[in-house]
Amino acid sequence: MSRKIQYTAEPIGPIKIITDFLPSPDQLAFKEDSQKVTIGLSRRSIAFFKEAASQYGTPYQTMIRRLLDSYAETYTKPASPGKSTVRATARR
Repeated sequence: MSRKIQYTAEPIGPIKIITDFLPSPDQLAFKEDSQKVTIGLSRRSIAFFKEAASQYGTPYQTMIRRLLDSYAETYTKPASPGKSTVRATARR
């Protein structure tokens, strides 16, 4: 069941440009310890990773894992000096 998207001419608001931090497929092709999980992915994503993995002779699942690891690493880095960090503290 596909749903058509209807676009309007309304303003979209402020735009924030995000720097591309994702690694290229060749940076995702190496081995590391892992834990097995079950996840449902789109056929389009699986086709992309299978094609890229075949070019580098590595399992596509490994490339997907490295992509997720890179994403997690990007968002768990400590704050830069001079930037405030909000921390939750337990109340007694």
